[in-house]
Order: sequence, then structure tokens, then C-alpha cells
Amino acid sequence: MESHEIYLPERFEEASLKEKIFFSAIELFAEFGLNGARMEQIAEKAGTTKRMVVYHFKNKELLYIQVLEYVYTQIRSAERRLNLADLPPVEAMVQLVEWTFDFHANNPDFIRIICMENMQRGRFVKESTWLREVNRSALTLLEDVLSRGQAAHLFSKSINAKDVHRLISSFSFHHVANSYTFSNLFEEGADPAQNTAHYREMAVKVVLRYIGP
Repeated sequence: MESHEIYLPERFEEASLKEKIFFSAIELFAEFGLNGARMEQIAEKAGTTKRMVVYHFKNKELLYIQVLEYVYTQIRSAERRLNLADLPPVEAMVQLVEWTFDFHANNPDFIRIICMENMQRGRFVKESTWLREVNRSALTLLEDVLSRGQAAHLFSKSINAKDVHRLISSFSFHHVANSYTFSNLFEEGADPAQNTAHYREMAVKVVLRYIGP
């Protein structure tokens, strides 16, 4: 596995040793963060030794950077595969919001890793030109949808891609990052699946209302 281009099998059991180490690192960094996760823990979870973790990834910081790059690559690559340019602008926006919400809900470890990076005040994102480059596609994709909608007088001309991206992300990210506190404080006994469907629909409505003419 080379940095930036990491492809993991669907099942841990089908992975090579290096991939098992990487699977384990994702889970442990999501649970404990960079500072809390130990190389020994990663090795034990992968069924190997610390020496082999060091052999494949050198040190914990380099392994963490590759995990962070993997997380963002997965989000942005899957986003580009939506082929939104083939859809009318309103339909494209609905699909993007729904997909983003679902991706966050279905990949909670990815979101927790990003939370952990924010707790470190974006230390590695700040230092990585590559991470900034790979995430630029999120705005490029939105700019195309918005410009087509604006040209057809379907969207307000005063909106911009960065603000819409922030709005979509805020709904999607909050649903995962604050799920335990929010549900325990305000939704005790509620059906989680129904809540997810409700907030997904709510996200679509809010975004469409915000971008409307």
C-alpha cells in the first residue's frame, strides 16, 4: 500500500498483514486518537508484533498520516463517482446531500478520526499540501452543480460552494460526532433508524431552501 493510493479488501480476514495493520490502525485511531493509540495495541489487534508495524509504517505519526489521507481519499473518491454532472442541478444536489449524509452515517470511524484531528487543531491537515489538494474536489464538484442551477435560475446567485459544503457537512457530521450526547439528552427511547431518516430528509430540505432563488 502506497501513501495516497490505499485499497483495502472488504473483509479483515482477506487482508494481507500490512492491510490488517492498517485496518487496526483506523479503528484504534478512531477510538483513542493519535496520542492515545499505541503501536503495541495496533500490532496486537492485527495479530502481529510491534516490530512488523514499524517495518511497514516506520512510526506512529507516519501511519496516522496515511490513515488520515485514506479517510479523506475514500470520501472524495466516492463523491466523484456520483457522476452529478449527468443529473439536472436540483436532482444532483439532492443526491449529493443524501449521499454525504449516508456516507457519514455508514463510516463513523472515519468521522471520529477527523474529530480527533480537529482536537489536535488540524496539526497534520495544516502541514499537508496533499490533503488540501485532494479535498479541493469537494468544492469543484459543488461549483459545477451550483453554476448549472444558477444559469437555469433555480439557485440563488449569491451562494457559493464553500458555504454549501459547510452546510451539508454540518448536518452530516453532527449526526455522527454528536450522536451519543444528542440521543441521550433529547431522544431517549427513539428509533435510531427513524431518526437517521428524519435528519437525512431534513438536511435535504434545509440545503434546498438555502440555495433556492
